[in-house]
Order: sequence, then structure tokens, then C-alpha cells
Amino acid sequence: MKAHAPGINRLNVYPVPDGDTGTNMARTLDAVVAELDGADHAMAPTCQAISHGSLMGARGNSGVILSQILRGLAGTISEVKDGSVTASQMAEALKKASAAAYEAVLKPIEGTILTVVREAADGAAAAVAGGATLSATLQAARVAGRDALSRTPDMLPVLKDAGVVDAGGAGFLLLLDSAIHVVDGEPMPEPDESAGPSVEQLEAVAKRHHEDGTVDVSELRYEVMFLLDLDDVHASEFKQAWGSIGDSIVVVGGDGLYNCHIHTNDIGAAIEAPLLLGGRPKQIRVTDLFEEVSEEHAAREAELGAPITSRTTTSSLPPVTCAVVAVASGDGLAELFGQLGVHGVISGGQTLNPSTAELLAAVERMNARQVVILPNNKNIIPVAKQIDALTTKDVRVVPTCSMPEALAALVSYDPEASAESNAREMTSAAESMATGEITQAVRDTNSDAGQVTEGDWIGIVRGDGIVSIAGTLVSSATQLLDHLIDDSRELLTIVTGEDATTANTDQISAWVSENHPDVAIEVHAGGQPLYPYLFGVE
Repeated sequence: MKAHAPGINRLNVYPVPDGDTGTNMARTLDAVVAELDGADHAMAPTCQAISHGSLMGARGNSGVILSQILRGLAGTISEVKDGSVTASQMAEALKKASAAAYEAVLKPIEGTILTVVREAADGAAAAVAGGATLSATLQAARVAGRDALSRTPDMLPVLKDAGVVDAGGAGFLLLLDSAIHVVDGEPMPEPDESAGPSVEQLEAVAKRHHEDGTVDVSELRYEVMFLLDLDDVHASEFKQAWGSIGDSIVVVGGDGLYNCHIHTNDIGAAIEAPLLLGGRPKQIRVTDLFEEVSEEHAAREAELGAPITSRTTTSSLPPVTCAVVAVASGDGLAELFGQLGVHGVISGGQTLNPSTAELLAAVERMNARQVVILPNNKNIIPVAKQIDALTTKDVRVVPTCSMPEALAALVSYDPEASAESNAREMTSAAESMATGEITQAVRDTNSDAGQVTEGDWIGIVRGDGIVSIAGTLVSSATQLLDHLIDDSRELLTIVTGEDATTANTDQISAWVSENHPDVAIEVHAGGQPLYPYLFGVE
């Protein structure tokens, strides 16, 4: 999926660029792979890991639907006793996957991944009725799926206008390609390197569908996603409530836990709807789809060698009442900040503090008269506080000293509220989080926690200094977390750096689960240098 993601992304034109289909599917599968790494290799726990990993890690509309397909497959295959899936069981699994995908979508649309999965399942069922083997059943499913994919432009005019097939359906066919590869050894298809639709096609599609109103969802600005704790009896009522405020609604899960996706112009109402039913949203992600459209057009023009307007100019950013500029120390964090609504990200951190000029330039590029800055490092705060006097814009600084504090602050960000209001609410949210970080000592020193020797792993807590010293990273991290976590804490956010490993992350998470079972854990890939782990507890 990662190899094919760029090609699938180039197909993504309906109804608006909802993230990138290939990228979202790949990131959803990243969560599945991570879950599988810690699972027993027997059939039942493997299927449970696939089901849970896809539910918790689903990204974007396409990722949420893919998660439901995987859950439908896994739910059927997990019942296999001897570990060997038959042709009839595979056909039944595909049928359940299709049904689960349709059930998840409030307003199913034909000509999308839903159609491709359904017709692939029908093809498998027909093959089994004729006595086909597992290999022949999978081949028949792929033939039917490919035929359905080729006809998606006939079902959705927006695809025909752009000269493409459905991106999600193309992604699903890779699952069948993979299954056939495992069963028969047939080589996986090579990624499609074609350029995709032209800028002129995309702009013509957008213009025509804007004028005739056939794709009203293109007027919906925000993608809102979250995990939701909700009593199952309220699930249908919740979907209907969302149906009145948005579109592209997908809700998957069960047994009290759901992964939810909507396009809407009312972020507050999207989050408030489950609260009125006794639900509890968490891991809320908000993406500005208008900004993604601008980036998509710029990328297409760049591929064609056409002159483009930099996305950092005022005209290329969507207008908001209050924008956010944040300093990030890793690519993963920059991407995560973007998903949470940050309009401008500046590279910087502990060893690379941005200048006043760089911060000022970022503020001036915002398409807003009011701006909040998240410095995310104590050394950057004084520089950030100078910006207000250097611009005609109203600039407020939320004095965040770490990336986890910024993540907490962004949950309270409202792009249509004033800078003053945002700064107040975001500062309060950031202050509610206690933070710590793990790094390796570069020289010998003394500390309140004891003697530090070069090469030791040390844990540093804001306000307390060095609180843990150990010869191993995991030992230092657990000592730090024992210092940070008390009975009042409910959530631990772990931001992994470029030197973090899956094994270390799993050990740290296991220690927390064993010693603080009431504390939920969120893990985000930050990619920051020097600090393999950043922690925030709230």
C-alpha cells in the first residue's frame, strides 16, 4: 500500500481530497502492523489484532471504510479452527466485509470502494458455487472487482470528468492482489507512475460540480475524526444526528467503542452530538479540507512544471478568524499539527531555535488577522513574544514548552474564535498536562537525582529537572513515568522520536498498563531528533 499510495492519491478527486486515499489507507495499515507485532501468531489472536488495530488506527474516510472491511474479514476468518481458510470461508468473509462496509456509511454511494468490494464478494460467491478452489475463488473476486472498478466512472460523473477510477476501490484491489500473492506466489503489481488527471481537468470538475450542485459535500470545510466511547444503543441515533450537520459520515466499531468520520462546517456540533448521548470523544483530529485542495492543486501544477503560488503565501491559505503557527521538531509532529488545524509549521526545537524573522514571516503568511503561536520550547517563548510588536496582526503566545503540551492545547483550538479566547483556552489546556522527555547524557554531571555519566539515559520533567537516570532507555522512561503519573491522571500521550523502537515503545506501554491500568495510552510518531520519547500526562 505504501508503494502504491502516490498512484492511488492521484486518483483521489471525489468528493474533495479527503486527506489522500492511498496515504490514509497506508497509515491505517501501519496501525494494524503495529498491533500484529505484539500478537500471538495463532489465527484468533491474529484476527483480533487486525480488527482492533484497524479500528484504533483508521485514518480518513477511506481508512475507516478499509478498517470495517478488515474487521468483516477477520471476524469470519477468526472462526477457522485448523488455521486453513477454505474457498467457501473466504467467500463468506468477503461477503461479511462488504456488508460491514455498507453498514458503516450513513449514505452509501455506488461507484466507490463499496461497489468494488460488493461485486468482488459476489464474484467469489459465484466461483464457490461452481466448486472453485481457494486460488480460483480469489482470482474470480479480483476479476469481478477489477470490472467493477473500471465501471466506477459510469456511476459517478465526477470520476468520468476527471478521467479516473475510484481511489478507494483501487486500494481495496491491492488486498486481493496480496491474498493471491500469498496463495499462489503471483508477483504483486508494480505501482502506477502515471501522472493522473491534469490540473485543468480537476479545476473543470470542481467548477462544474460547484455550479450544478451535484457535489454539495465539496462545500464542507472540515474533516472531523475521533474515537468514541458510546453505548451501542445510541449508535444509530448518533449517526442520524451527524447526518443533519455534514456528509461523508462513516462510523465503525461496536461494544462501546467507535471510530467516527464526518465532513462538516460545524466542528463544535460534530463533537457535541455524541456528548448529548452520554458519549466520550477522544483522540479528536480536525483537518481543513480547503487547505488540502489548495495543496493538491499546487502539487499537480508542480508535477506539470507550471508556475505555482507557494502554499505559504496568504492567498493559498484558507481564511480563518484565528490561525495557529507552531514550531515542530520532526516530520511526524508537523503532520500531526496539520491534522489538528495548524496553518503554519516552522521547523525547530531544542537544538534549532527559529529566529524572530522566521516566526514573523510565518505569521505574516497566515490568511488571518489574528494568530496564536505555539513555541513548544522554553527557549523559543521569548522570541515568540516579540512578534506582536512587529506586525499589525493580533498575535498571542501560548507558552508551550513541549510538543505534548502543544497537542493538548490544540484540542481546544477554534479557528473561528478570537486569538484572545484561543490563547486563554489553549493555555489552560496546556497547563493541565505534565510533561517529560527522555534523552541521552552527552557529558558527566551532577543532578538532584544523582550522578549522571556520559551515555546514561536521563528523564527530564518540566519544573523538576532530571528525575531519572539509568543505563537503559526503558528503565529511565519507566522511572520518569512513575514520577509523572499519579491517581489524578487519565491519559498518557507518547510521542516517539526518530531513535524510538517498537520494542521499547511496547515495553514502556506494557509497564504503564501493568502499573497504572486506569491510564489510557496514545502513541504518536513525532520523528523528533535527540529525544526518543516525549511524554505528556493529563
